[in-house]
Amino acid sequence: MNKKVSCIIGTRPEVIKMAPVIRALKAAGHFEVSTLSSGQHRELIAPLVDWFELDINADLSVMTENQSLSGLTARLMEGFDRYLSETRPDLVLAQGDTTTVFCAALACFYRHIPFGHVEAGLRTHNIHNPFPEEFNRVAVGRISQLHFCPTQLSRENIVSEYPPNGNSTYLTGNTVIDALQYTVAKLKNHPTADMDHDILLTAHRRESFGEPLAEIFSAVLELCQKFPDIKILYPVHPNPNVHAVAHRMLGNQPNIKLSSPLDYPELVAAMQRAKVILTDSGGIQEEAPALCKPVLVLRETTERPEAVEIGVAKLIGAHRESILTETCRLLTDTNHYQKMSQGGSPYGDGQAATRICTAVNEYLRIT
Repeated sequence: MNKKVSCIIGTRPEVIKMAPVIRALKAAGHFEVSTLSSGQHRELIAPLVDWFELDINADLSVMTENQSLSGLTARLMEGFDRYLSETRPDLVLAQGDTTTVFCAALACFYRHIPFGHVEAGLRTHNIHNPFPEEFNRVAVGRISQLHFCPTQLSRENIVSEYPPNGNSTYLTGNTVIDALQYTVAKLKNHPTADMDHDILLTAHRRESFGEPLAEIFSAVLELCQKFPDIKILYPVHPNPNVHAVAHRMLGNQPNIKLSSPLDYPELVAAMQRAKVILTDSGGIQEEAPALCKPVLVLRETTERPEAVEIGVAKLIGAHRESILTETCRLLTDTNHYQKMSQGGSPYGDGQAATRICTAVNEYLRIT
């Protein structure tokens, strides 16, 4: 009898990074694979499910308006517990550091069901930054049976924190590169609408709310003054803490196009067309180097230091002056731009899902 593997998705990045794993497990032919959505980003994930040709077998539908983290956590725990009680999978897989992943891992722990963590071992070593993601991934690491690490540094983090888990820790690369390669290839036959821009901006993280966003937007407005012909594309997250401020500060600037959140294929195409990318997104920090695009990271810390270390990304924080200085340098200094756009991803070769599938097969065969 085939072993039952449940794959958990909830947010848009989780769909992108879990899609290659789900597809690889199904293609292997010797697993009974089911996909559960927590519903954390229901509207945003529907187009991705179609793009990656996935099937959703169940949906917890947990979202409520203006929800608290405590309320979301409570609803997720109850939903996951019911699901696990009814389906009794042999292994559960989830990716990343969201509340969905934390609750899925904890529910598995309570039910004595093995849990495999995709993209394990990322750390800033600051429990409050990013919040609550750093806590989530540390806690998930402690109760996971399988750790699929995207880089050698992330693997070293797991082994040093949880030495007994060293034998269940795998260096796989990041599945986001698998998804990116799939999408770039598919876009050749499914082109998106043309978007003319020099800079792609994404800013939506919880720690950017308030003054950091105001600093980012002030810097962007000054860039428009310094470079009157510049074109900036900003897909605005629907969270009211972002949406309202973005439209108030940037809505009347002709150089800036404020769009709705882009579908993943559109976002990849937008990254391909951009000259410079300003972002607080974790996934884009991984994807842009593979597309030979320099990245300025609008955060104080990053759990993805590898791109910074090889010089294709730079951590600059959400500070008006630093954003202005570093972006101007990329736009005017050809040598500096070439160094940061040299390409080469430290995050994988596009075979991460295959390695994860092999490890899952070995683990379930033994257990």
